[in-house]
Amino acid sequence: MTVAVCVCVCVCERDSIMPVPDAPTSQRLALDCRILLDHRIGRGVCGCCGALRPRYKRLVDNIFPEDPEDGLVKANMEKLTFYALSAPEKLDRIGAYLSERLSRDVARHRYGYVCIAMEALDQLLMACHCQSINLFVESFLKMVRKLLEADKPNLQILGTNSFVKFANIEEDTPSYHRSYDFFVSRFSEMCHSSYEEPDIRTKIRMAGINGLQGVVRKTVNDDLQSNIWDPQHMDKIVPSLLFNLQSGEGTESRSPSPLQASEKDKESPAELTERCFRELLGRAAYGNIKNAVTPVLMHLDNHSLWEGKTFAVRCFKIIMYSIQSQHSHLVIQQLLGHLDANSKNSATVRAGIVEVLLEAAAIASSGSVGPTVLEVFNTLLRQLRLSVDYELTGSYDTSGNIGTKIIKTHEERQLQEAVIRTIGSFANTLPTYQRSEVMLFIMGKIPVPGVHPALTTNAGSGGKEGNRMIQIMLLKSLVQVTTGFQTTNMLTALPNSFLEPLLSFSLMEDPEVRLLVLTILLRVIDRHDNTPKFSSISIISDISVLKLKVDKCSRQDNLFMKKHAQQLYRHIYLACKEQSSGPQHFETLYTLLALISMELANEEVVVDLIRLALALQDMAQTNEESLSVYNRCAVHALSAAYLNLICQLTTVPTFCQHVHEVIEMRQKEVPFLLPEGVFVANPKLPTSLEKLEGDVLFQQSKITEVLGGSGYNTDRLATPYLPQFTDEDRLSKRKSIGETISLQVEVESRNSPEKEERTPAEEITFETLKNAIVDSVGMEEQERERRRQVVEKFQKAPFEEIAAHCGARATLLQSKLNQIFEITIRPPPSPSGTISLGYGQTQSRSVPVYEMKFPDLCVY
Repeated sequence: MTVAVCVCVCVCERDSIMPVPDAPTSQRLALDCRILLDHRIGRGVCGCCGALRPRYKRLVDNIFPEDPEDGLVKANMEKLTFYALSAPEKLDRIGAYLSERLSRDVARHRYGYVCIAMEALDQLLMACHCQSINLFVESFLKMVRKLLEADKPNLQILGTNSFVKFANIEEDTPSYHRSYDFFVSRFSEMCHSSYEEPDIRTKIRMAGINGLQGVVRKTVNDDLQSNIWDPQHMDKIVPSLLFNLQSGEGTESRSPSPLQASEKDKESPAELTERCFRELLGRAAYGNIKNAVTPVLMHLDNHSLWEGKTFAVRCFKIIMYSIQSQHSHLVIQQLLGHLDANSKNSATVRAGIVEVLLEAAAIASSGSVGPTVLEVFNTLLRQLRLSVDYELTGSYDTSGNIGTKIIKTHEERQLQEAVIRTIGSFANTLPTYQRSEVMLFIMGKIPVPGVHPALTTNAGSGGKEGNRMIQIMLLKSLVQVTTGFQTTNMLTALPNSFLEPLLSFSLMEDPEVRLLVLTILLRVIDRHDNTPKFSSISIISDISVLKLKVDKCSRQDNLFMKKHAQQLYRHIYLACKEQSSGPQHFETLYTLLALISMELANEEVVVDLIRLALALQDMAQTNEESLSVYNRCAVHALSAAYLNLICQLTTVPTFCQHVHEVIEMRQKEVPFLLPEGVFVANPKLPTSLEKLEGDVLFQQSKITEVLGGSGYNTDRLATPYLPQFTDEDRLSKRKSIGETISLQVEVESRNSPEKEERTPAEEITFETLKNAIVDSVGMEEQERERRRQVVEKFQKAPFEEIAAHCGARATLLQSKLNQIFEITIRPPPSPSGTISLGYGQTQSRSVPVYEMKFPDLCVY
C-alpha cells in the first residue's frame, strides 16, 4: 500500500503527463486514482492527503488565508491566474471548485471567505477571455445566484457588484443556453426592498438598479440571448425603475441628458434610476419602443399618477430625450391611443395625458411627429368634442344610465383648454404646408348652421348650445394653430376652401365667435409681427415711433387681393354693424385694417380701404341699423383712427393735413368720436347722437381732391363704397326675406319657329312667393293621398282592370310622344319655298340635298 501511495504522489505532481498504453500496472493504478480524486472533491482519502489533490485545487486553496480578515493572498492569486491562462481547459473545474467552497462557506456563515472567493472569481473573469469562459461563467452565475438568494443584504450587494463587473465584459463567443430570467426577477425584487433600516434599504435598492442595468447591457446587443424587450421582462424592469424614480420626484432632472453627476447624486436611487432608465431607452430600436413605453403607461394608470401630472410629465420627458429622435412619433402615437382608451375616464386623468402630450410634442419638434399628422389632430379634436358632450350631458355615459360617474364642469373646461394648447403645440412642430392642411382639416370640423348636423344628441337649446361650444373650441384651436404662422404666399395660406367658411362665421350673432375669426385673420396676415404695435386703438401723431416693418407687396399678394379683397372689405363693414360688438372687437378690426395696409396694400387697395373707412363713417351717421350710441361713436372712432394711420402711410401732406384738422376739431367739440373718448373704462357719451355736420366729419370730396392730385384714381375715390349682400348672409339670421329682388321671367312660345308671339311676363312678387309656400302644403297632402290610392288600387283591383289601365296610359303616352316628335323633327328647309295645300295652308316641300341650289360662296 505504501508503494502505491508514493507512486500516486509522484504522478500527481506531474499531472500534465498523459497515460501511456504500455505503462506499468502500478503507474496506471496511480493515474486512475488521480482521475477519481479529481471528481470526488473533498471526499475520501483526498481530503486527508493534500499532496494527492489536483494542482488547480491546491492553487485555489492557497489563495484563502487562515484568517479571512487578512484578505486574498495576492501572490497565490497570481499563480492561480497564470495557471488558468496557461491551461484554459481547467477554468470550468476551477469555477466549480470555487462555487462549492463558496456554497459551503455561505452555509457555515463564514462570510469573510465568501468575499475572498468572489474577489478571486472577479479577477479570473477579468483576466481570462477565451473560448472556454462560457463554462466558467456558468459556475460564476451559480455563485452569484447563491448570494442573491441569501437573506443577508451584504451578500446580495456583493453578488450584485460581481454581476455588474461580469456584465461589462464583452465575450468573444456567444452563449446559447444562458438565461437571465432569475436575475431580472431578483433585481426587480431588490428595487422594491422594504428593509427596516433606511440606509441598508437604499443600498439594496441601488444594487437592484445596478443589477438591472447590468442585465440590459449584457443582453440588449446579444441576438442569441433571450430578448430583454419581451413584455415579461419589461413588465418587471420598467415598473421597478419608475418606483425608485418616483421616490425622488422632488429632485427634478437638471438637464435633458445629464452626462455626469456628483458623488452625492450617485448615492441617490432616483438619480441612478434616471441614468439607468435613459440607458435602457437609448438602446431601444424601432420595434422595441412600444414594449418599453407600455409598462410606463400601465404604471401611471395603476398608481393614479396622471392626475398629479408632474411625475408623468417627468417620465415622458426622460423618454422623449432618451430615445432616438426619429422614433418620437411612436411615443406620441401610443399616448394618443392611451388617450382614446381613457375616453370615459375622469377629466383629470385625460387632462394629465393631454399635458404629457403637450410636453412630448414640444420635445418632438426637433425630430418627427410622424406621417399620420391628421390622425393626431383628429384624435385631439375627437377628445374635445367628447368633453363638450360630457359637459352638456353631465355624465360620462351619454345614454343616461343610472349610476354613471357625474362630471365636474370646471375639470372639463380645464381639459378643453389643455387639448387646445396641445393642438397648438403639435402645429408648431409642422412645416408651413402641413400647418395649412391642418387649418383646413379643423375648419371642416366646425359645424355650420344648416350645413353640418348637430354634434350633440340633445335636442332644442341643448343641441344649439353644443354647436356653439364646439364652434368656439375649434376656433380657439385654429387660433393656436395659426400662432407663429409664417407664409410667403397668401393664396396658399388662405385658399377659398378656408377663407370663405371662416368669413362666414364673422356674420354669426355670437360676439365670441366673431372675435375668434378676426384673431385668426390677424395671425395669418401678420408676417412681420406688427400686431402687438396695434394692441390698442388710438390716434398716433407720428407712426415712426412704432417702428413698423413694411415690405413691398408681392405679385402673389396682389393676386390674393384681386381675388379676395372685396370679401374682406365686406366682412369688416358688416362686423362694424353688429350691435353686440365691444371694445375688443373694434380694436381687433382696427388692427386688421392696419395689417392689410402694411402687408397686402398696393395703390388700388389703399384707395379701397379709404373708401371703406368713409363708408363706415356714413353708416354710423345714417344709422340704418339702429345702432346704440356707443356703437355709433365706436365706429366713428375706428374710422378716425384708421384714416389717421393710412394718411401717414401714404405720405400725402394735404391728405394728412385734412385728417389732422378733423381730429383736432373733434378733440375740441366732440371728443367722444375719437378712440381716447370711447375705448376707456367709463366713456362720457351723449344720450343721443344727432346728425353731425361740418368740420367734425371727413369729407370724401376733399379727400378725393387731395389724393387725385397725387396720382390716385379719382373716379374710384369719388365712388362711395357699398357692400354686396350674398347668400352667406343667411348665417346671420337677421336679414328679411323682403330684401329678395323681384324677378321678371319671360316665357317664350315655341309652338313654331315662324310664330314670334310671346306670352305676357309673369311677375313674381312677395305675395306670389307667400302663396306658393302656403299652397305647397296642400299640394303635398294631395300628392300623399293620390299615392295612397294608387298603392291601394294595385293591391286590391283585379288583374284585368290593372292591365286595361296600364294599356290606356301607354296609348296616351305614345300619342304625346308622337306630338312631340312632329313638333321637334322637321324636314330640312328647302330653297324652293313651300307647297300650297289649299285652304290657305302651306307645307314645306322636302328637297333632296343633291338637288338644292347653294350660293357660290358655299361651294368649294
